[in-house]
Amino acid sequence: MTVLLDDPPFAPRDDRRFLDEMIALTEHHLRGCEPYRRIWPRWRTAESVEDLPFLHVGVFKNVLFQTEGAVHQRTLRSSGTSGAGASRIVLDEASSALQSRSSLAILTDLAGPERVPLLVLDHPGSLRVRGEIGARVAAAMSLKPLATEMSFLLAEPDDPASMKWDVVMDVLAGHEHIRVYGFTSILWLAWGAAAIPDDVRSAMRGRRIDFVHSGGWKKLEEAKVTRDQLDNALLADLAETARVVDYYGLVEQIGVIYPLCSAGVRHVPRWADVLVRDPFTLSTLEDEPGMLQLMNVLPIGAPYHSVLTEDLGRTVGGACPCGRAGKRFELIGRVPKAETRGCANV
Repeated sequence: MTVLLDDPPFAPRDDRRFLDEMIALTEHHLRGCEPYRRIWPRWRTAESVEDLPFLHVGVFKNVLFQTEGAVHQRTLRSSGTSGAGASRIVLDEASSALQSRSSLAILTDLAGPERVPLLVLDHPGSLRVRGEIGARVAAAMSLKPLATEMSFLLAEPDDPASMKWDVVMDVLAGHEHIRVYGFTSILWLAWGAAAIPDDVRSAMRGRRIDFVHSGGWKKLEEAKVTRDQLDNALLADLAETARVVDYYGLVEQIGVIYPLCSAGVRHVPRWADVLVRDPFTLSTLEDEPGMLQLMNVLPIGAPYHSVLTEDLGRTVGGACPCGRAGKRFELIGRVPKAETRGCANV
């Protein structure tokens, strides 16, 4: 089990230790996953993270990777992908334990350690697909350890107009502090831009509501909705301590999320790393836009520990005003003509 999880997510780290763990993980998958070995048959070792092998994000739509020796449980399926198929990631017992620890540590740093009621902008039927779990529900379930209770708010799947405001009223009746999770576009349509009933709006006034969202800005950009508009609509008339937490993540990097801080950049936890590669040459770039390569030391049961995405970003140097240590980056957009992916906050 990785020792990198033993310290807070945004504490300084030993880069050599991270590289050693990534090398060991790569060797583990090369031994135990034949499709992965066919892609990287001649790889031997790495002198730096730039030398680590990776898989392009698109390959997970066509190949279900599994590494021998792991106790595989369910399959995680990407949400909102506009192409012909969804990415599928096999979840195993050991990795899931590490990924849960990772998500909890990062979300606690973002939203605080308080356990409060969690309202999820989804339908409970999303939990009932046998053998599979969608990215949207997986994101919501990562908040469950910080929840005293959990309620689903949509009466109809994927219909933001089917909000069960009576459930919101019931939870507000006994609590001054609650959390709400939703994919970005659903949160806007169901709550930010919705005609909230007068009695609910009155009950919300002065309460602390923490809104946590991920999953893509594409629909909001098409509707010309800015981040400030979303935040202002959600926080109107709430307590000063209410907040909006925006994070970026991928199904192919489950357990690792990249929060947007008050300085407007995204932070990389100490058990992960981000490189930027030139879209044409694949050489690494510093302080220039390129394709993001995301890495983490958590996946034991399948080789999704190093993934080249179709998201564009730029690393940011120097110390962050928010006080968090470690690497940080800006998320810029997507490679032209890349498909829209619901699990990426782009």
